[in-house]
Amino acid sequence: MAKLLSPVVLAPRGVPSRRMAYASPLFAIVLTLLFGAMLFLLIGKDPMAALKVFLVDPLKDKRAIGEVLLKTVPLVLCALGLSVCYRANVWNIGADGQLILGGIFAGATVLWFDTPGNTTSGFVVLVLASLAGVVGGMVWASVTALLKDRFNANEILVSLMLTYIAQQLLLWVVNGPLKDPNGMNFPQSKVFSSAFLLPNLLPGSRLHVGFAVMLVLVVIMTVFVFRSFAGYRLQVGGTAPLAARYAGFSSRNALWSALMVSGGTAGLAGAFEVTGPIGQLLPSISPGYGFTAIIVAFVGRLHPVGAVFGGIVMSLFYIGGEMAQSRLGLPSAIGWVFQGMLLFFLLACDTLIDNRLRWRARAA
Repeated sequence: MAKLLSPVVLAPRGVPSRRMAYASPLFAIVLTLLFGAMLFLLIGKDPMAALKVFLVDPLKDKRAIGEVLLKTVPLVLCALGLSVCYRANVWNIGADGQLILGGIFAGATVLWFDTPGNTTSGFVVLVLASLAGVVGGMVWASVTALLKDRFNANEILVSLMLTYIAQQLLLWVVNGPLKDPNGMNFPQSKVFSSAFLLPNLLPGSRLHVGFAVMLVLVVIMTVFVFRSFAGYRLQVGGTAPLAARYAGFSSRNALWSALMVSGGTAGLAGAFEVTGPIGQLLPSISPGYGFTAIIVAFVGRLHPVGAVFGGIVMSLFYIGGEMAQSRLGLPSAIGWVFQGMLLFFLLACDTLIDNRLRWRARAA
């Protein structure tokens, strides 16, 4: 009985706590589903039926699975770059703006070649558009890096504000230089020719080859972060600038490298969106993928492979929220509610694990 009534004590730092840190996202997901079921019950919906709409229906057939995997592409690509940033202690919050700039650059590249009489190979144009998207994201991220480097501006505020500027820039281009002259005055570019769209990867679905590129980048990023001297130097330069300076590493290089990688992957996500499921430039090419990718990165424990797991979970929330709106009559924001709960419980679990609370029996 004395053992059962023993108080909570601080556990020493060690391997068990690190293992628990990897279990934290699983605990957070379970808590999110439990509280989500309670939420459905409070608003008069059958919890089991509602959770089925969120978790089962999006995976009911090949086409549905393709849609889930399709949404993981921009989420995981943005999360890959953000994971590098956060490991380097660079708090980039503007992946959504970098995605938008990548989409603008990629769309402009496609429109440049998509003219009558053009004989350029579609493969070449798609490669150029993807590279242009990477450049666009890096250009936008470089503004944050420059202001942080030269004036010590807060990268959180700068990158966040640049996202809203990017949204206004997108509105300008679809109402101005890239507007479809035959689009009946709608704010959009013309629809890209089929030759300049990403080919499908899974027949019978909209999943495109960008998913395969994403998986390759996951492997490359894993090697870069955990198996390369450049990745090690980047992390040390960001987290321990004094130690990095003593070792000859540059925290300034860590800042620029992290933001360029993050901007490049987010820009590539934007390029894949406009040359993939969207097929043109619209006033909005992202429903907030860059912000959701922050949750994806932390659910994945800032690990490239973990980002794939986090991306699938958040993709289910996206599609489940859309299906709950149409089938259950719930507000469209229900998906965002689940995302917010997941982030809240993830932070709560991490806090408990960081405190290393553990029940320990005391000797009688």
